[in-house]
Amino acid sequence: MKYTEDHEWLSLEGDIVTVGITDHAQEQLGDIVFVELPEPGTQITKGDEVVVIESVKAASDIAAPVDGEIVAINETIVDKPGTVNDDAEGDGWFFRVKIENASQLDDYMDEDAYKDLIG
Repeated sequence: MKYTEDHEWLSLEGDIVTVGITDHAQEQLGDIVFVELPEPGTQITKGDEVVVIESVKAASDIAAPVDGEIVAINETIVDKPGTVNDDAEGDGWFFRVKIENASQLDDYMDEDAYKDLIG
């Protein structure tokens, strides 16, 4: 697992990266009430706003952590956004992207560095 400073987690299997938000992020957001995900087949560029999340506290966007093509989205969290609160780093994943350049993952933290970040 890799972690971004924006509290996203990334899990690489082959050339597919699964992206979600960390447990810490969902705690800060509070009860999540709406999630808008990109369409499969969408080409994304690192830094693009690709997901919209609304909670009882705030609305926020998730930026693409890597370049690639969206190959899957988690329909469960569209229908039941609270899944993110229940299992942010498991069943609450957002999307999967076929990564174009795996070296982009080198820009992100490992678990120990992320734990240091959130203190």
